Parts: sequence; C-alpha cells; structure tokens
Amino acid sequence: MIRLFAAVAVPSELGEGLQARQNGLGGANWRPVEAFHITLRFFGDVREDVADDLHLELERISAAPMTLELEGVGSFGEGPDLHAVWAGVRENDALRRLAKACETAARRSGLKAEARAYRPHVTLAYLKRPDVAEVAAWLSANALLKSPPFEVSSFGLYSSLLLSGGSRYQLEQIYRLR
Repeated sequence: MIRLFAAVAVPSELGEGLQARQNGLGGANWRPVEAFHITLRFFGDVREDVADDLHLELERISAAPMTLELEGVGSFGEGPDLHAVWAGVRENDALRRLAKACETAARRSGLKAEARAYRPHVTLAYLKRPDVAEVAAWLSANALLKSPPFEVSSFGLYSSLLLSGGSRYQLEQIYRLR
C-alpha cells in the first residue's frame, strides 16, 4: 500500500512568504516550505496495482496551464476540534476543473468517491489542542494574506509517509498541463 495524493506545488518564493506567517500559535506543527502544496485529490492508501492504474488515468487528464493566487486564511475544525490552519486559494474555475478531473481519474481507477467538498488551500500547520483564542487572533492577524499570481504548468502525484513529526512527501510523477 502507498499513501497518495495529487497536488499543485507552491513556488518556493511564495513559500518563504507563507513561512514568515508561521508563528504565534503555541504547539503548532508548522509545515516546512517544501511541503506546501494545493491538494487536488487525496487518494489515501492505495494498492500498488491501483496506483499504476491511477497514474495512467492522471496521464490522460487534459487541462491548460493556469494562474493561481493565494488569498486569505482559515482553519479546519471548531473549538477544541481545531486541527489545522491554512492559506486559501482565490476562486479559480480551472483549478476546480483540474480537481474534478483528478476525482474522475480516481473513480476510473476503482477508488471510492471523495465525500468532502473541495476546498483548495495550503496547510500551514497542524494543531493539537490549540488555544481557541490564540487561533482566532492568528486568523485575524493573517486575514489579508494575498500572494502575487503564480503560473501553474503541471501537477504531481505525491506519496506521503507518516512520521512522528508529521508527513514527508515525495513527488512520484509530474503531469504537464497543455
């Protein structure tokens, strides 16, 4: 079994700007710059033969390059269940179509449909029992986050290895947008 997801990488120059915001939350597990990405579809633990089928389906995706922008911040969970803070992605129809194409590829590979609504974001930190007021203050202080536009000409298939300090990601395949 291999844990997989499809994603758009965040350019390192934007990652450095995001990294500058990684403070002010006690106990946060801040993600390193090299882990910043916009998930298109999380596939989860996949058998090797299904991973091969998934790769073939992802290769079939036809999508044009696009321009994205990061905008705003948010969190997942509420109250004591807060578990992550993130940078948002400005609404983009091309990105949504690409995410939908990745969902279709997953289904064609025999994977179950994703039940959660698609919310494009860049996870900045995972939280464990955070102070709710501290998270609210961080969200308020970073609410006006906005990146310059950046060009996206590919997406990748990544594997994820769960470690005690957080996940480590490895790029397995690159798919060019054309």
